[in-house]
Amino acid sequence: MKVLISDNLAPVGARILKDAGLEVDINTGLAPEELKKIISQYDGLVIRSATKVTEEIIEAAENLKVVGRAGIGLDNVDIPAASKRGIVVMNAPDGNSTTAAEHAIAMMMSLSRKIPQATASMKAGKWEKKKFSGREVTGKTLGILGIGRIGAIVADRAQGLRMKVIAYDPHMPKDIVDQLGVELVSLEEMCKRADFISIHVPFTKETKNVLSTEQFKIMKKEAMLIDCARGGVVDEAALFEALKNDEIAGAALDVFAVEPTNPENCPLLPLDNFICTPHLGASTAEAQENVAVAIAEQMSDYLQNGTITNAVNVPSVSAEVLAKIGPFSRLAEMIGALHMQIAKDGVEEVNIEYGGDLAEMETGPLTVSFLKGLFTPILKEAVNYVNAPMIAKERGIRVVESRSSQHEDFTNLLKVRVKTASGENVLAGTVFGRSEPRLVRFNTFRLEALPYGPMLFVVNDDVPGVIGNLGTTLGNFGVNISRMTVGMEEEKGRNIILLNTNTLLTKEQLRKVMDLPHINDAMSLDLPDNG
Repeated sequence: MKVLISDNLAPVGARILKDAGLEVDINTGLAPEELKKIISQYDGLVIRSATKVTEEIIEAAENLKVVGRAGIGLDNVDIPAASKRGIVVMNAPDGNSTTAAEHAIAMMMSLSRKIPQATASMKAGKWEKKKFSGREVTGKTLGILGIGRIGAIVADRAQGLRMKVIAYDPHMPKDIVDQLGVELVSLEEMCKRADFISIHVPFTKETKNVLSTEQFKIMKKEAMLIDCARGGVVDEAALFEALKNDEIAGAALDVFAVEPTNPENCPLLPLDNFICTPHLGASTAEAQENVAVAIAEQMSDYLQNGTITNAVNVPSVSAEVLAKIGPFSRLAEMIGALHMQIAKDGVEEVNIEYGGDLAEMETGPLTVSFLKGLFTPILKEAVNYVNAPMIAKERGIRVVESRSSQHEDFTNLLKVRVKTASGENVLAGTVFGRSEPRLVRFNTFRLEALPYGPMLFVVNDDVPGVIGNLGTTLGNFGVNISRMTVGMEEEKGRNIILLNTNTLLTKEQLRKVMDLPHINDAMSLDLPDNG
């Protein structure tokens, strides 16, 4: 079998693949057309962030069985297209956590002591000692946006510097954060109290521009911002105004909304109170070796033995089991993603009931699929079918499984109750035929919806005219509706409407939907593709 390494990879990765008996070609810097011409020769493709594995590349990859990303991020891989072709997509999510956390601490120290500016001044032949007076971090408050694996490492390092650490993370249970010695607060309180804010969340519809003008206005004048996570989480235009007008003291970014970044697409670069690095968060020799070893071992094990590890699109089960549970796995993942997006607080407990024919199947992989779906909206590529149960355990989430032979009008039924600090939600789904997933219960509403892709969820009064107004409004936005499902709650005179749309609605569009008569609530949902 042949493997192509198309991006720079630590040499140990190629050695491991060759030692496993695989033929390895190293061909980096390929243009898309060049990659398209040769990709049909290969069974495996090893990438980092430079290679773009588009649908067009996947269509040309006649023999490709696996794509391995040496790192976490998979923005450069068309995962739905790979899934449709049966290509396994793997990553190495744990290899650079320490490196990314250390880079955030390094950026904070460089920012507080004006090290890059002082270095540039000295190299220009100047000695401006008074100009670059800095600030201590000891005794200061660090606010962490996202207290997951990397955020927790940053908290630990900051505590070693004698900093007080607070955090905002609506998806982490308070008792877990308490164990880290970190105070869990609201986003507003963190912005008001923190001397430094470090970002450690993925880019999602929930986190897009989560720090913008409103947040910068309430921060301390001496506050400093660090983002070594993902571009787009910080509103760069609002940050530019805040720095230019001295609303906050400084900012350090390792990631940007547009990369590569230059003065033409990022006005922040010339500012004196702004420092930056070109996405170096995972760029240490140790991290690159870690991810190279991990992805090479995973890919060789799959190509030689059929063992799937750290896949983001296939459960780690045998082909025989996967053939039986595949449609239910997709259903479980969809329900998990929907549960997380409608939860108002951090998840505390999950109760999964397998009914009818499902109760006779091997349901362990389905529970894993649900957990992967649950965490994907908030963790993106950092969660996969291998680490999802471990993430649930780390977050203190109790997972309970049960089986019932009762069919409840369906030959198979997956019902999941998720408890949070503020209440609980119940969703249930089934699979029609061989592969038709359907959502059949949404709390007290009965319906039959196709839960995949971008969707709009609406709660409305059961009165005439609502659907017409909604359709007209979406049409004015240029949003196409491919399917609409209505569920009714007769005793309360309410409906829910689930719309499959061609694109996610923006926050401004959602506000306009909420302003329509008789609309009680509206939410944009992003569910897994039904591939």
